[in-house]
Amino acid sequence: MQAVPRGGGVVEGGSTVRHFGYLSASDTDALFEAPPQQFSRESAADLLAVALGATLYMPASRPALAADVTKQAAAGVTSVVVCLEDSIADDDLAEAEANLVAALVELHQQDQAELPLLFVRVRAPAQIPDLVSRLGQAAAVLDGFVLPKFTAALGAVYLHAVDEADALRRALSGGPGPALRVMPVIESGAVLYAETRVVELTRLRDLLHRERHRILAIRLGATDLCALYGLRRSPDLSIYDVKVVSDLIADVVNVLGRADGTGFTVTGPVWEYFGGPERIFKPQLRQSPFVEHDEPDLRGQLVSRAIDGLIREVTLDRANGLTGKTAIHPSHVAVVNALSVVSHEEHRDAADVLGARRAGGVLASVRRNKMNEVRPHTAWARDTMLRAQVFGVAADGVSFVDLLAASLPR
Repeated sequence: MQAVPRGGGVVEGGSTVRHFGYLSASDTDALFEAPPQQFSRESAADLLAVALGATLYMPASRPALAADVTKQAAAGVTSVVVCLEDSIADDDLAEAEANLVAALVELHQQDQAELPLLFVRVRAPAQIPDLVSRLGQAAAVLDGFVLPKFTAALGAVYLHAVDEADALRRALSGGPGPALRVMPVIESGAVLYAETRVVELTRLRDLLHRERHRILAIRLGATDLCALYGLRRSPDLSIYDVKVVSDLIADVVNVLGRADGTGFTVTGPVWEYFGGPERIFKPQLRQSPFVEHDEPDLRGQLVSRAIDGLIREVTLDRANGLTGKTAIHPSHVAVVNALSVVSHEEHRDAADVLGARRAGGVLASVRRNKMNEVRPHTAWARDTMLRAQVFGVAADGVSFVDLLAASLPR
């Protein structure tokens, strides 16, 4: 495995995190052929975007916000978004902002070595420099902002506000430091409606390319997109069954997620369920993998909490060009990250493709069960190796069942 690329080391007071860091040394040795590598805010942008994995959203109004961030980091969360937008009632916004500032100041005063990547989801551009000003030197714990309802018109205003906040943060810290990153959220009618979609996506692409140094990943606001048509998917269905939204996902990946060096990482939308509502269809998890890995009870636990739907959607996310996922419940984090680990077979196939000594051609896979074609599979292989650096390579014979069994509370 290659070392994690870095842009100059970890900044003073910054955090260095690692997926599955909560596992014991013996569990890590048993589960991984190559364990996950550390990364930080200074890591290369393409690797950092993949490393986000399951990004946990928390309302800024949580009473013990700083303690909750620390607790979730210890449990394996490596990226957190503290939300000031839809999760906060309008009348509670001022109180939530004050709570957020107090929490980040508290985190800044603690040992930051184990902090996750931290982002704030704002609801208006003016909040961005205002929050940095109120935070003072504590703004150093911030890695960036999530920009909701991002359109080509409003996006330019958002990005100007981030420039202003970056300059203010540098002045407060007395040094350059890493630039604030942003994650725009695509969730507006301008991009969903058929008559404006192509023009809006083209304008978004032009804007995002001009600000490429700031763009960490593009997020999809499925809940807001569904709301434009009064829709809500059930736990029996994935977002890909909601055609008006899945069509947009395809177009976003088409325009913004290309593998030719011009694209951005696009993350999967939120899975809304973490309980056991009444189901219409059969569970979507086969019994045999759980039986083969001696975890039959784990399957029942996942089904009872609608996690089988999440597992299916994460699989469909990757098949459709999405990487990582928005999470609104801690139980979702372990699932998304376990499914992000590169299997032993995937890693061998990717290594064979990248190690081919001649341009083009076809290789038989190590397992003799598929075709590895060098040119068409090269971009996939490179992405797989990035994922392998931050999520690790599973040992031969280890499946997502074993990773979930080691990660989920029982």
